[in-house]
Amino acid sequence: MELLSNRPLHASVPDKYVFPPEKRAALLHDAPSSDVALPVVDLQRAYLSDAGRRRLVAEEIIKAGKEFGFFQVVNHGVAEDAVRAFRKASAEFFAMPAEEKLPYCSDDQSKPFRVASSTSYDRNQTRYWRDYLKLRCHPVSDELVGHWPAKPESFRSSLAEFSAQVHELAQTLLLLIAEGLGLDEGFFAGDLSGGDTQMNVNYYPPCPDPSVTLGLLPHCDRHLLTVLSQGDVAGLQASYRGRWLLVRPVPGAFVINFGHQMEIVTNGVLASVEHRALTNSAVARMSVATLIMPKMDCRIGPAPDMVSEENPAKFREFVFREFMAAYDTAAANREDVLEYFRIEQH
Repeated sequence: MELLSNRPLHASVPDKYVFPPEKRAALLHDAPSSDVALPVVDLQRAYLSDAGRRRLVAEEIIKAGKEFGFFQVVNHGVAEDAVRAFRKASAEFFAMPAEEKLPYCSDDQSKPFRVASSTSYDRNQTRYWRDYLKLRCHPVSDELVGHWPAKPESFRSSLAEFSAQVHELAQTLLLLIAEGLGLDEGFFAGDLSGGDTQMNVNYYPPCPDPSVTLGLLPHCDRHLLTVLSQGDVAGLQASYRGRWLLVRPVPGAFVINFGHQMEIVTNGVLASVEHRALTNSAVARMSVATLIMPKMDCRIGPAPDMVSEENPAKFREFVFREFMAAYDTAAANREDVLEYFRIEQH
């Protein structure tokens, strides 16, 4: 397997990474919106026992979710040391010699840890300017840790600490979302968020000509909730009112967005929003996405409290395993995958 990170310098963009003009970043929709910024939610109040303050934070999250499908959180309880340590270990992994990464290279999506390049959805044969680690990270067990790489030396311990803290943040967010929607506080607990937590560590090396390629295709996430450490290099764009909004890095923040399952269980109130990744020519960019997943046999459909005469059920009930298969068939295309589960309205 050819990894972009195995080459220290790219003098030009190889043909297989060059997109046709109509698919290139500069020509998709309008120019990136520069006058709108994602809401930044301060979670510090949410950790307090004062119900009134917590309610304000919950309402702020729902407002941001309805408007953008994305928001950033600060004072989130994840230690900056834990974030830095795992990002450093991940960067060191990508910088290792090719032969040390080779044993982990695989396109087998069932592996609990693997390294690959581009994406499994490059069906048109054009490749994306991205290497990535895809791994299971929670719940942590000795068996799971044994699948993680032993090099660099700090990788396993820093991943275990980082994933535990991010998982706790995700559960806090789900409690607040439930409260903000008027659902039972335990609505998202159990099977709906109890699947194996996945993580994607995305590495985008400097690109000689970012105007002809993309780091990652426009897509919506298939799961429930994403907690993203973007770092200090911009590159993530979210679709907003027909334009692409650059998600500007906020020091110490996590970017939060909703997956398809959140849209379905809230009956469209909190929508999953398309997003993509750009490259740049100056520096490498690395993002760490933690993906909160339902269990494979979890039955999913609109929550009864989110369905009414004015807002009838938009989606049929299904098992999450069925959704995963449909997502792959649709090659991550938002409308194509949702069409499998949408109820026709009369």
